[in-house]
Amino acid sequence: MERCAARVPALEGRTVTPHQIRHSSACHLLQSEIDINTIRAWLGHVSLETTNIYAEIDIEMKARAMALCDAAEPGPDRPWKEDKGLMAFLDAL
Repeated sequence: MERCAARVPALEGRTVTPHQIRHSSACHLLQSEIDINTIRAWLGHVSLETTNIYAEIDIEMKARAMALCDAAEPGPDRPWKEDKGLMAFLDAL
């Protein structure tokens, strides 16, 4: 590991372990939108909860997911209140 890391200037002076490579690989697979269950099997995790740690730490993926939630145009808090027929029915109860 040290010999290979020595060829990469950005890694100079840093410790590179097999676990770090495994962790980085899992994160890159997740960022490439590989199914989390496939990553679980690749890592050999028994529980999906163990693999979900990788999903929880990825800020970029969280930001992309939030961007998909279009909350720019707020709707009425209670759209059912605008239904006059429904309101008349409920008032008659």
